[in-house]
Amino acid sequence: MAAPTIKSNNILLDVKGLRKYFPIQKGFLRRVVGYVKAVDDVTFFVREGETLGLVGESGCGKTTAGRTILRLYEPTGGQVFFKSRLLGEAGGEKQVNLAELDRAQMKRIRMEIAMIFQDPINSLNPRMTVSDIVAEPMMIHGQYRQEESEAIIVNLLQRVGLRPDHLRRYPHEFSGGQRQRIGIARALSLNPRLVICDEPVSALDVSIQAQTLNLLQDLQRDFNLAYIFVAHDLSVVQHISNRVAVMYVGKMAEMADAEELYLHPLHPYTEALMSAVPKADPKYKSDRIIMQGDVADPSNPPSGCYFHPRCRYAKEICKEKTPAFRELKPDHFAACHLAEELKLRGV
Repeated sequence: MAAPTIKSNNILLDVKGLRKYFPIQKGFLRRVVGYVKAVDDVTFFVREGETLGLVGESGCGKTTAGRTILRLYEPTGGQVFFKSRLLGEAGGEKQVNLAELDRAQMKRIRMEIAMIFQDPINSLNPRMTVSDIVAEPMMIHGQYRQEESEAIIVNLLQRVGLRPDHLRRYPHEFSGGQRQRIGIARALSLNPRLVICDEPVSALDVSIQAQTLNLLQDLQRDFNLAYIFVAHDLSVVQHISNRVAVMYVGKMAEMADAEELYLHPLHPYTEALMSAVPKADPKYKSDRIIMQGDVADPSNPPSGCYFHPRCRYAKEICKEKTPAFRELKPDHFAACHLAEELKLRGV
């Protein structure tokens, strides 16, 4: 199933210059001697009802970006604008900066933005039944009403492919795929507008991954959800995403419509990632681009473009000046000094 076509141009989430630095402490007095720049000047947006795939190598900051948006990590800087209904007046919408909200306001926002976690084993409380797990967000936000909420829970379980008799069971009684479905039901219990999916299928078998992805797309259509889909598997991202954003060492490398990005990348790092996407044709001869060297250290990144030590196209300007993340084609952004002159290949 391909990602649905999005006709809306209404931006639901607009992230501008988001930063999250973690302090490095040393010595007996735990003095701060530096910072790990896990998310460094990240900018992207999500339209209503669409899926934005957020990809990159392990440690590039994509999971940290998702958690910082939801203020599970407090942002170091930047702005995160969200079109809220709960903080609007008279049922209208109001654009709010999540980075500036107090705790009470942020609690209300978490009714509109939910999260599905990567590990379905550790993200579910082993001492709680399925019914209690799915009901917990409603209880925290004062939305739980006995008979009405129980009907909602049963309906959610059925929507994610579980049976009503699973209500009184515990997480250890389910398979990995079923546990992830419980996590999905919990995320949807407050009827959110945006769901941050933190590698929700990476811990599952391939056949179960396909079922879960199809389920997420069905739920998106039925509940008019927007997704930020964090992943490192480019085949999975291509399957589910309308647009794709590529991160490298905490920075944005490229963002575009999924088909445009896969066929016509503008950043050398994206080109290298695309060359690693497996092909279904057994006669296809791989022409994979092998990147030299190691991923840059976010606590001590190189000067200029962070990717230049591994880039086969790098010039002197790449070593000296940080490239701006700019729109080079309609709705196609990249951070590369040489983007206009390079002829890169896609999948």
